[in-house]
Amino acid sequence: MKKLWLIFAALFAVAAPAAAKSKADDETIQIMVVGSFHMAGSTSDLVKVETESVLTERRQGELQRVAKALATFNPTVVVTERETDAPDYIDPYFAEFDDKILSENPNERVQIAYRLAKTAGVSRVYGIDEQPSEGEPDYFPFDRLMAHAEATGQSEALQAMLDKFQGMVSDEQQAMRDLPIGEQLLRVNTGLLSSAEFYYALSAFDRGEDQPAAELQAYWFMRNAKIFSKLMNVAKPGDRIVIVYGAGHKYWLEHFAEHTPGFAKIDPAPYLKRAK
Repeated sequence: MKKLWLIFAALFAVAAPAAAKSKADDETIQIMVVGSFHMAGSTSDLVKVETESVLTERRQGELQRVAKALATFNPTVVVTERETDAPDYIDPYFAEFDDKILSENPNERVQIAYRLAKTAGVSRVYGIDEQPSEGEPDYFPFDRLMAHAEATGQSEALQAMLDKFQGMVSDEQQAMRDLPIGEQLLRVNTGLLSSAEFYYALSAFDRGEDQPAAELQAYWFMRNAKIFSKLMNVAKPGDRIVIVYGAGHKYWLEHFAEHTPGFAKIDPAPYLKRAK
């Protein structure tokens, strides 16, 4: 009898942690970051990405396939790159979303995020972007780096690096031009546009105790940390969240999803491949 009890106790000791793990898995918040180029174009990005209209019949059909493919993730929340009011962070414009807006507004908030929310039947759409308010730092103080480069005789070298990255982005843009949008987004989420290489490369221009490139990286980290902190305010155990953001944020947002207890990073690539 004692032997049987010991065997039972050993089995229970193995089974109990497995059961606990299963419960924890049920409560894990799954995060899929879909990095996007700015579909309406942008004049604020340091490295420019030119875009064609996504409002054509062809591109609209491709975007609908993207939405259906991402919807197979069964999201409970969709997140946009929009500043909204605390503490709820509700994106107020989603309530106005309809087919007319879809046919007129090329912004990725509309074309990917809102379209996905509608396709997947998601009602919780949040805007969690972070921009500096009064008393807060500039999250991308590139002008200080430019001034430092000039003062240390590095202006030409810095411009050469910028030209190099612009050329790489232009080459990537040319390679993507004729691809369906699902394949374009797949390349964006697995290649240069969503890497942190550019930010890390800037550190080569710091000299001595004057370190504007290191500060720029720290402030960029801060902005993304605050974005993720806002998401933590509204996420619920077991949520399946799709974040639709500019590709430059992807690296750090995925970093937080991967390393924050209770959260898990989900790769969007398998889902984007289904859009073919």
